[in-house]
Amino acid sequence: MQRNELIARLARAANDGEVFDLVVAGGGATGLGVALDAAARGFSVLLLESHDFAKGTSSRATKLVHGGVRYLAQGNIGLVREALHERSTLLRNAPHLAQPLPFVMPGYRMWEAPFYGAGLKAYDALAGSAGLGSTQLLGARQTRTLLPNVQPAGLCGGVKYWDGQFDDARLALALARTAAARGALVLNYCAVEQLCREDGRVAGVVACDRETGQRYTVRARCVVNATGVWVDALRGQDGAAGQPAPEPLVAPSQGVHLVVDRSFWPGGHALLVPKTRDGRVLFAVPWLGKTVLGTTDTPRRDLAREPRPLAGEVEFILGEAARYLARAPRLADVRSTWVGLRPLVKPPSGADGSTRKISREHLVLVGPGGLVTVTGGKWTTYRAMAEDVLEHCFDARLLPRRAGDVTTGLPLQGSPGQGGRAPVALSDTPGRHLYGADAADVEALPGAGRELGWGLTEAMVRYAARHEYARTVEDVLARRSRLLFLDAGLAAQLAPEVARILHEELQREPALAEFQALAAAYAVTTPEQTTPKIPE
Repeated sequence: MQRNELIARLARAANDGEVFDLVVAGGGATGLGVALDAAARGFSVLLLESHDFAKGTSSRATKLVHGGVRYLAQGNIGLVREALHERSTLLRNAPHLAQPLPFVMPGYRMWEAPFYGAGLKAYDALAGSAGLGSTQLLGARQTRTLLPNVQPAGLCGGVKYWDGQFDDARLALALARTAAARGALVLNYCAVEQLCREDGRVAGVVACDRETGQRYTVRARCVVNATGVWVDALRGQDGAAGQPAPEPLVAPSQGVHLVVDRSFWPGGHALLVPKTRDGRVLFAVPWLGKTVLGTTDTPRRDLAREPRPLAGEVEFILGEAARYLARAPRLADVRSTWVGLRPLVKPPSGADGSTRKISREHLVLVGPGGLVTVTGGKWTTYRAMAEDVLEHCFDARLLPRRAGDVTTGLPLQGSPGQGGRAPVALSDTPGRHLYGADAADVEALPGAGRELGWGLTEAMVRYAARHEYARTVEDVLARRSRLLFLDAGLAAQLAPEVARILHEELQREPALAEFQALAAAYAVTTPEQTTPKIPE
């Protein structure tokens, strides 16, 4: 369905006074998960995203589907167990976009491999039948074989274990399309501007089409606020007039990622350093033909749509990478730099502000006017979070209770089917395999044999415009294709041709100049350009 048809459907609902069972504000992992769960239960659903689907945090993950090894050390067994179960579910429901990935922890002290190996054996035990492979203790030679560019000096051995990786933005798109196939009306570039109230209760929203400026008043039995790090803005409208604004729920944390060529990390195993010099975690993850290095965990007060690294963050990642990579990348080797803001649940007033100590669990609150707000959590557990949100809607009598567990075995858009496996690993260069069962539809479009660069074809751009809600060059090169995140310079080179194809498909200007500016920001980041400094 084309955007004009979707907007027309929204307009009819507004004009006819149609009451949706559920309106979801926010088209990231959490909001899309809620929309799909509700639609799969037979509720009428409207999802509104102010920008593009997964424009924010949900496209900027470290690309890992994990059970939370770090949470095990914190003693949070329940969170780990849930995450491991959800990891298995996600890999089963979207095998073209989420796959197992082997990790190796190198040890440079005699005690490290046995110590971490014991913890990872417990990780395996918690996974049970949902495990992806057994943890193995490795000697130094085995570790060097699996990690060809690991620093050999002082290497004592290592530990191999299994987790998963995924394409986060394309998974979000699969959720949107699956929800739409179940009857949900999902719209990007349509913002929730205001909550509507009747008798002191939230009874709908005012939505604004950001492309035309047209506003629509839509009624709803229940409104869910799933706007990520921005949830507090909408929460402020939930209380009665004259009431003080509620205390913020979110303490944003920034995670910086650098992308370098695979020559710096050849092979199919990811690197995990569980404790760097300042207590953070370092990853080197093979992903879509490149290597992702990261990440940081830095408190941040502003909520920029396109956050940039703070002074010292890029240097920290490169410096730590140099400790563990025999051939280490320098600043000039960085192909793209991107930043995600984590919506961590804010601790009580006066608590330690370190984001490493803030809960990674999610939180669901029903406000005084009935607004349901969800924040926190992580991609791996999006489906379980959605079920929890629906339970809160039922308990608050905002929606009639309906049987759950409807998405556990629900394949997502493009899935090759139950038990199917994508033939190409996500660590390899992107291509038609990322479309799963939809690849044949892509290949049937004009330009299927014309590659623009790094696995992107003309047909894929046309498919993005016709079937994947793409409206701009950024939508295509940042999220339908991941080229902006992989190589910002190459993305900038291809942008004019992508813009031409989009203009032909959509008959509108696809914001080429805006994307060129964005690509320049994702390119090499120098210390002088990154302010302010990381908090001590």
